[in-house]
Amino acid sequence: MVSTPSKPLTLEEFLKLPKTKPASEYIDGQIIQKPMLQGKHSVIQTELSTAINVVLKPQRIGRAFSELRCTFGGDSIVPDVSVFVRDRIPRDENGEIANVFPFDPDWIIEILSPEQSQTKVTKKILHCLKCETQMGWLIDPGEQTVFVYLAKQQLEVFDESEQQLPVLSFASELRLSVEELFGWLRE
Repeated sequence: MVSTPSKPLTLEEFLKLPKTKPASEYIDGQIIQKPMLQGKHSVIQTELSTAINVVLKPQRIGRAFSELRCTFGGDSIVPDVSVFVRDRIPRDENGEIANVFPFDPDWIIEILSPEQSQTKVTKKILHCLKCETQMGWLIDPGEQTVFVYLAKQQLEVFDESEQQLPVLSFASELRLSVEELFGWLRE
């Protein structure tokens, strides 16, 4: 759902609005409410966040977050999964993970919902890649395909079951095939 107020809001004004469920994002001056999670989306998001954290957290390399607001480059987005290397995770005065993440993730993962525009989700990933995000995945459960975007590189498409999905060097121990990813939907 896209909301265009009679008078366009600034990013600062948007951030002061009451929170919505599901979350709303501020992209290119528009307020866009994310769709309500459905089964396939929820399963992939939960399992993928867990799989990434099993690899990254014990070694203190980084962390995957679900539905975390990231505000940077004039937009405020809520990726389905955002992955940050440890030294880029903001901390508060107590050394705990901060509530506000004022920059883009190292790796953004979006899971396409049936009513979502693939074009709008792709634009969000490309916006991140123009900043400091190194990789973006767009997972399409309906087509059982993963589109992989890397900064300044050609788009790659993964839709064969045995294909291993590429990850960033800091997550090199994460081994996940297309079959394993979409296999979570059959469990």
